[in-house]
Amino acid sequence: MQTQSAKAAAFAALHERQSAFLIPNPWDAGTARILTVLGFEALATTSAGLAFALGRRDGRGAVTRDETLANARAIVDATELPVAADLENGFGHAPETVAQTIRLAAERAGLVGGSIEDSTGDPERPIYDFSHAVERIVAAVEAARSLPFRFMLAARAEHFLHGGTDLDETIRRLQAYEAAGADVLYAPGLPSKDAIRTVCASLKKPVNVLMAARGATWSLAELQALGVRRVSLGSGLSRAALGAFVRAARELRETGTCEFARDLLPFEEANDLVESR
Repeated sequence: MQTQSAKAAAFAALHERQSAFLIPNPWDAGTARILTVLGFEALATTSAGLAFALGRRDGRGAVTRDETLANARAIVDATELPVAADLENGFGHAPETVAQTIRLAAERAGLVGGSIEDSTGDPERPIYDFSHAVERIVAAVEAARSLPFRFMLAARAEHFLHGGTDLDETIRRLQAYEAAGADVLYAPGLPSKDAIRTVCASLKKPVNVLMAARGATWSLAELQALGVRRVSLGSGLSRAALGAFVRAARELRETGTCEFARDLLPFEEANDLVESR
């Protein structure tokens, strides 16, 4: 098992190479082990995947920081791969709270990266004011730089996930987060390839793009050609699993049949995948 410092160095190196890499999102130890066996190079947690598993809504502060870090710790312990975390808005509005969350993510959960978003969790005022959002990223960067290894901080501009359509405002925020010291820039929900290309061209540091957002089926190769360096799936794999579950349950309830059994992962393969390290 690699040390946390070695994982951190390996994770940073992924962002420095020219080719894009996939960072899929497990929601528990079992899915982390499966993704490790399947050959991915790094993993990231998913706030929505965890919320769904706990029977809660995502994006409303229903999952606590302690629960998030415990889930991240279980994922870190299940794999030798570097793990980053979806740390939502840092579990508090104040920059000091965001900084504390970054330190706890590294020290308590064993993480080597994490994202902080500029979403407030308040439907009435979903995005932090510009200056406050930047102050929060400054605090996160300072906390990350205080650690004894390189913690890859991703700064997220959530404008498009909350009904926004102003690409210029998203870029203004990402450029400010970049200037504040964020290692990775991320604007989930970008609406088109042209928007993605424009964002990547407007920044010097690596850009993360959400694959399968709003049903988009862009490939890793297509996103790399647009200038993307890192590709995540957010709750995509979780919702793919839930989709299969709901379709099977509806078939049972509505028709009493089990045609879904034709697509089951064989029992022995499932056993082997979750046991392998």
